Amino acid sequence: MDTSATRDTDSTSRPGRAADPAADTTGPTRAGRRRRTVLLLLGLTAVTSATALVIGLLSWSPDPPEPARPLTVAEGERLAAMRVTNLRDLRAGVRVTVGTGAARTELVGWVDWSRPLLYLDVGGPGAGAERGLLQSVGPVLVIRPDPSAVPTPAAPPLVPPADHWRLHHLAPGAGLAPVLDLLLGLAADRPDPAQALRDGGARWLARDTVAAGPVDVLQAPLPGGARASGNPAPGSAAAGTPSAGGDADGQPRYWLDQDSRLHKLVARLPGVGPVTVILNRADRPTLRPVDALGGRPGLPRALTDAERDRLSRLPARLRAQGGAALTLTAPVGTDTNLRGAGWLSWTARTAYLAVADLGVPDRRTLLRRDTAGLARADVPAAAGGGGTAEAPGRPPLPPPAGAWRFTRSGTDDLSLLVGAAVAAAGSAGQRGAAVWIREDVAAGRTVDVIELRTADALLRYWIDRNGSLRRLELHTAPGAWAQLDLNPASVPRLAPVPRAAATT
Repeated sequence: MDTSATRDTDSTSRPGRAADPAADTTGPTRAGRRRRTVLLLLGLTAVTSATALVIGLLSWSPDPPEPARPLTVAEGERLAAMRVTNLRDLRAGVRVTVGTGAARTELVGWVDWSRPLLYLDVGGPGAGAERGLLQSVGPVLVIRPDPSAVPTPAAPPLVPPADHWRLHHLAPGAGLAPVLDLLLGLAADRPDPAQALRDGGARWLARDTVAAGPVDVLQAPLPGGARASGNPAPGSAAAGTPSAGGDADGQPRYWLDQDSRLHKLVARLPGVGPVTVILNRADRPTLRPVDALGGRPGLPRALTDAERDRLSRLPARLRAQGGAALTLTAPVGTDTNLRGAGWLSWTARTAYLAVADLGVPDRRTLLRRDTAGLARADVPAAAGGGGTAEAPGRPPLPPPAGAWRFTRSGTDDLSLLVGAAVAAAGSAGQRGAAVWIREDVAAGRTVDVIELRTADALLRYWIDRNGSLRRLELHTAPGAWAQLDLNPASVPRLAPVPRAAATT
């Protein structure tokens, strides 16, 4: 019997044994068809979804913006409280863009509404003569010109440079004057009338978001009665259709948060053009005015016994010291900024110095003050001690013959300052009521700054702890401070002016 055939038959028919794979072709074909069907359905689903998305995007349109409308009572009160909030917050960082294109001026720095004080770096292609650093306290403005500064300004150094500051005049309504007035005018000690703002055409324009968070964009006249170019008169209806991106009726726009804090202001000022002010409410360092503006304000108080004793002993101290080399820095007029160097002898009661005006760098004025009065002579810079206008040399010895002008006394700021320095070694009874202003540093020494108001002038004596006078300051007619720095030194014999050449 053929047993192999029997085995083959048994192997295919016996339960539990696998069939020959080659013999069954239906299983794999069915599985492949299922996979292809699933992939096809997924592809159709993706195409359908994409098509629906594209159709939806093409047909989508944003919700229309809320229309401009009059201020609500709450919004009017927030806008009315804006300037009081600025004064309460004391100060803020500021970035201002004035004008456009090649005439654009940019200002970066800080505004301190509590002083009021501005400290700015001025740049941009339209900066002109104001390019450099700028400080102002109230109406008094000083600049530190820097014609070589980069066009784009940066925040000024927190400790301002001590040198090269000069008094500067900005005609009202011209140049940067309206911009500086605008910045200082953003603070007040009482709210503006909310009803008057609403009656003056103030409107809500839009909602926006700034770095500090959400804000409302409001449109209203400038605060404090100031007018922007094109502003309608208070009480009149605003013309045009205002929007957050434009000022069809010419009124300024304010980006104001829920706490009445201003973050941005856009306006158009007469004679200036468009102005954009951006405030950084978190940038609030303590600012220091430069010496020409009086330096740090301090906390005035009565003198202690030790301070009063040093002041009363000052005349005897100066007479024993004999004399000093002196350096003059005197902003005495809007166009007159004086620098000088020379000597002061308290034993001879004589001062002699060469003075330069920054506006007339090739000339020197020789000034001699003694018991006979004042003598002045104008000479070329080379004959008057040389040096530069910013740092003139000491006057020639002996005084040159020339057209000396003689007077018994002088009432101008320079004469008052030099005369007060000579008189400091006189009787203590010549002084007025004394007030301690602050502690400061002069020539590396700690000093007490003591203010005295006399019949002729407001003076500040910088007295070190050894009782020596290191600086004398005079409050000048324009409102700035002139300084006469004194360095104890051996003083040469200060020969008198040739009397034959003197004229009255």
